[in-house]
Amino acid sequence: MDTVSIQSLVDHLELKVLTCRDKLEDVKITQSDINRPALQLAGFFDYFDHHRVQIIGQVEFTFMEKQGIEKSTEMMEQIMSYKVPCIVFCRDIPVAQEFLDLSEKFGVPILQTPADTSSFSAELTRWLHVKLAPMISIHGVLVDIFGEGVLLTGESGIGKSEVALELIHRGHRLVTDDVVEIRKVSDETLIGQAPDITRHFIELRGIGIIDAKTLFGVESVKDTMTIDLVLQLEEWNKDREYDRMGLEDNYTEYLGNKVPIHYIPIRPGRNGAIICESAAVNFRQKKMGYNAAAELYKRLTNNLGESFVSN
Repeated sequence: MDTVSIQSLVDHLELKVLTCRDKLEDVKITQSDINRPALQLAGFFDYFDHHRVQIIGQVEFTFMEKQGIEKSTEMMEQIMSYKVPCIVFCRDIPVAQEFLDLSEKFGVPILQTPADTSSFSAELTRWLHVKLAPMISIHGVLVDIFGEGVLLTGESGIGKSEVALELIHRGHRLVTDDVVEIRKVSDETLIGQAPDITRHFIELRGIGIIDAKTLFGVESVKDTMTIDLVLQLEEWNKDREYDRMGLEDNYTEYLGNKVPIHYIPIRPGRNGAIICESAAVNFRQKKMGYNAAAELYKRLTNNLGESFVSN
């Protein structure tokens, strides 16, 4: 099971650590959803989502004020006894010393943020959904072309990295070369990124490893990108029939999500970068409702119909 440390949460959302600083790396988050423990503060613990990050907002704080510190401390002690991952107080809500003492007793970090509760909850949920999403690693290159995430696949040595380098020269952005980590953040969305150790590096046979960010600037790279289209590069095979019209859509599957795929034959004289650009633009057109292949087929059909009538 994928997990996220409290330390990563603190670093990403710039949270203030009030207690248990030495436990931040050890305590792990395993669920992407959050919980606001209003019912628990009232004493109802049936179906308590204690594996989730607990969020204290203005509503919970006001209820605790009306309930009194003695009763609130009792309920907070019961909440922490479930070993929740952490408790975050939004809006810089002041934290009672009694709560801080309980935090140290049970080893539950208490964090604080100036953000309002709704916006913080939304960003935390979004970030955790990405970090805890199912993930696989595949061999390939991921590039941002005109805002479309294009995944280049194919056998080792087919020229994926060289195509990516040419695309960078043409103003597009590299996400990852050689290894692509794919995360399923929803039934419609796949996110690709590079492993930390190879981020921004490209391997070019005959030259070695180059750093795209250092050579071409920060505008040439991107950390994450949705995977919208797959282009599989293949050696030209004269005995194989390749799609020349594009009337039928082909799909491949990653983590249960279908992604459109084109099979691109590679041979001397073919400019792989321009082909990739054209495929990305054509895919973008289709999303906007225009299909060039369907339009050509329509014109041919109408022309044949007119010729038949005239004869």
